[in-house]
Amino acid sequence: MPFIGLKSLTPNSQANKMGLAWLQQDDYRFPPLSEALPDGLLAAGGDLSYQRLLAAYQQGIFPWFNRDNPILWWSPDPRMVLYTNQVKISKSLRKTLRQSPYQVTFDQAFPEVMQACAAPRQAGDASDEGTWIHPEMVIAYSELHRHGHAHSVECWDGDTLVGGLYGVAIGRVFFGESMFSAARDSSKIALVTLCQHLAFWGVPLIDCQLHSDHLASMGAEEIIRADFVAEVARLSALPASDEAWKIKPELYLAQ
Repeated sequence: MPFIGLKSLTPNSQANKMGLAWLQQDDYRFPPLSEALPDGLLAAGGDLSYQRLLAAYQQGIFPWFNRDNPILWWSPDPRMVLYTNQVKISKSLRKTLRQSPYQVTFDQAFPEVMQACAAPRQAGDASDEGTWIHPEMVIAYSELHRHGHAHSVECWDGDTLVGGLYGVAIGRVFFGESMFSAARDSSKIALVTLCQHLAFWGVPLIDCQLHSDHLASMGAEEIIRADFVAEVARLSALPASDEAWKIKPELYLAQ
């Protein structure tokens, strides 16, 4: 996401000029989503404590900011989502799945997946940009991982990590953050495997945040923010499945 005009944003003064709320360190409340700017920017400041992050995600808000900028909080309208039982598998991807070239795991290499997502992209990589995943974000999401809310999906070629993704799980909704691919179809296989398992665990929705052609090609669609927030409120209040984040090899689609 471009941050045009925000590079000089500094506490309070610039935020006030833009009509942004400046979050305080000891207050986890966010302004109403109706106060977001047209591009979805809602607030600045605060911190990346796991308590604030959980509060944000449950309200349809996420952090996204460039290195050396203040923390920026977003809630775009419309919102890109992927229903886990509606993931699209192309003919070429189905052929790759039949060949079963990779092993997929959960939560076996969370730091490595984040670092791979943060690495500079090669030309032609369809995954989302990783330049915003700087050390402050890595520390924050690693803390979420330690508290059992951030999870990774890894795609392995032997002992080599060749693709994957990570995100945040609260109740029965998954908030996707970033993915990477270092081998053909590896991130797509990670996403398909995740969708199969989430559907089995009773998790119907993945938050994809913003539109991308790559995600749209795999079945993601845009819904209005109000509907998204209502779904998140309902699903995040449900208990997670006891089977969650345990690989079931029989769910791997190879047909």
